[in-house]
Amino acid sequence: MSRSEAVTRILFEAFPAAEVRLFYVLGLAACAAFAYGVYVQVRKYRRGAPAALAGGMWPRLGWMIARVLDHRTVERRDPAAGGAHRLIFYGFTLLFIGTATITLQYDILEPLFGVRFWYGRFYLVFSLVLDLAGVALIAGLLYMMVRRGWLKPPKLDYARPDRSPGDPDFDRPQYRREDWAFLWLLLIIGATGYVLEAARLVWLQGRADVWDTRWWSPVGALLAAALRGVGLGPAGGGALRHGLWWFHGLIALGFIALIPYTKVKHVFTAMGSLMVRDPLAAQRLAPIPESQAAPGVAAITDFTWKQLLNLDACTRCGRCHEACPARAVGAPLSPRDVILSLREFAHATLESGTLPAAAELNVHGKSPGQVAQETLWSCRTCMACVEICPVAVEHVPIIVQLRRKLVEDGAMDPLLAKTLATIHKTGNSFGESRRRRGAWTKALPFPVKDARREPVDVLWFVGDYASFDPRNQKVTQTFAALLAEAGVDFGILYDGESNAGNDVRRVGEEGLYEVLADANVAALGSATFNRVVTTDPHSYNTIRNEYPDFGGRYPIEHYTTLLERLFAAGRLKVTQPLRYRVTFHDPCHLGRFNQGYEAPRQLLALLGCELVEMGRCRSNSFCCGAGGGRIWIPDPAGGEKPAQNRIKEAAAIPGLQVYAVSCPKDLTMFEDALKTTGNEGKFVVREIIELVREALPLAAPAGAHA
Repeated sequence: MSRSEAVTRILFEAFPAAEVRLFYVLGLAACAAFAYGVYVQVRKYRRGAPAALAGGMWPRLGWMIARVLDHRTVERRDPAAGGAHRLIFYGFTLLFIGTATITLQYDILEPLFGVRFWYGRFYLVFSLVLDLAGVALIAGLLYMMVRRGWLKPPKLDYARPDRSPGDPDFDRPQYRREDWAFLWLLLIIGATGYVLEAARLVWLQGRADVWDTRWWSPVGALLAAALRGVGLGPAGGGALRHGLWWFHGLIALGFIALIPYTKVKHVFTAMGSLMVRDPLAAQRLAPIPESQAAPGVAAITDFTWKQLLNLDACTRCGRCHEACPARAVGAPLSPRDVILSLREFAHATLESGTLPAAAELNVHGKSPGQVAQETLWSCRTCMACVEICPVAVEHVPIIVQLRRKLVEDGAMDPLLAKTLATIHKTGNSFGESRRRRGAWTKALPFPVKDARREPVDVLWFVGDYASFDPRNQKVTQTFAALLAEAGVDFGILYDGESNAGNDVRRVGEEGLYEVLADANVAALGSATFNRVVTTDPHSYNTIRNEYPDFGGRYPIEHYTTLLERLFAAGRLKVTQPLRYRVTFHDPCHLGRFNQGYEAPRQLLALLGCELVEMGRCRSNSFCCGAGGGRIWIPDPAGGEKPAQNRIKEAAAIPGLQVYAVSCPKDLTMFEDALKTTGNEGKFVVREIIELVREALPLAAPAGAHA
């Protein structure tokens, strides 16, 4: 053997053959336990319904690998935890690759083909890389321990808003125990690896090929110096190395065996969830398959295999819990807890060899693992949970599927049931005659074309609130005047337009949604136009993302992009800069759903306003509370509403004059919240359309200076 080949590590050095054989038996047993656990998980997913995946496999695979490697989704809004997770991930991955590399030589290449590579310069660099990887792993683990044990961010509190103290699943202490066990297990594996390395160096300090190259394992070398400093000699080092080798090895094998049964499996389920992610999961809800006997989800087996995988992918990081507007105002909803409840239910019912009776698979109720009706109706479907989830759990589609079953059973607030019946009868949520949908045009000094009777360049899909709500009608008339002033050839559908159905679908009334979508697609098909504009982000979302499934594909934009373009073309000009101190609320359906962040801000800048962002803005914007049909459901008396919470956030901005919005429902919700929070007279709520009108010639003052 050359001097270079002597610089290596004999894996079972000084071990009797019986111990080597025992280790391989235990290793095979650990692998068998791992394989059986994987089989149980796959069997569980196969018990779910079929799922259609968005996009091709290779683009999805590439996106998943990129997100796993760059950790972009993990570090968002929590860079410290993201950085620590990155250290753990890369440290563990390198150590795993190192172990696999050793196995590759010792158990495959060398015995079968006589190939050796784990020696000399490769071995030394290998040792250095793994030493540094271990440092990264331990540093990340220690931070996570400090975070859980001392910093204790509220999002890591497992107490549930939909349960009461004393309920068996109120705070789920088993999760805290599992979290700590996971951290300690990895820490012990990493720490004992270093001590094992140090003990080997002390044991073999008389061999030049070991001792002279010890600094290629710097942490091990430092620990070896410390062990020698307290009097440990070669014999003691050998004994310590032998005992610690078995301890370290058994812990590592136990870790492998436990992966499918514990939190550790998120390493794989998270990657799977990212792989099957639908980028339009909440923007474009799935229709009810024709093969499905009844709408929605009643039993755990009604979920698709992809949704069951989502349940297992949840890492309990609490980011959705923290972002949820319903939870923030005390509603009995945490997206995290919905997912964890369903996961517990799936674990209890789907991982056994035989399925329980159908009655035992029902996920609706208040027993452990079930989801309560009031929890589901608390959701605003604002997508804050889906948007922030680092592992692509799709909470909103899961909640809507559960709601569909409630709607089918009539288990909803009476006012919501009445509103849905009204929409079915009249095509709008106000119960107004269809003939009155265009009545707001009568107050204008110019006619508004009927796009069904004469061609137009721009077809304006107005929406319910903009058409019927008296306060919003003023904004609607102002926008019509702006279009006329800019010379835009536009028209509307008049009584041909129905409620767009975005919120009807998110309530869970899929049948009514399909009726509305078909009616609107037919009405749009009867008109001649080049593009669609809407002042309602809710209508914008469903027409843009969901109507194509009904044969309705149209170029559509929100009014803010159209106005921005008209200013850029010189067809609208600011002659009276406003100079207001303004904050802007990103509507969920324009911002988070469709990334429409820039045009509203560009308009405010063009108008001469000073924009001061709230802490929760853009993708982290806080829902007004109207989404998901909640505008039709009364909030509990005495509790805070999301719009009130949001107005209080804005009120903390010094010198604020205008709270700007770009959605009819936002205008309704926030003007009410301004009064009920005691902030009326301190600043005003204004639609951007109103601010544009004020900045143009002959505009009437908007009274922004309260």
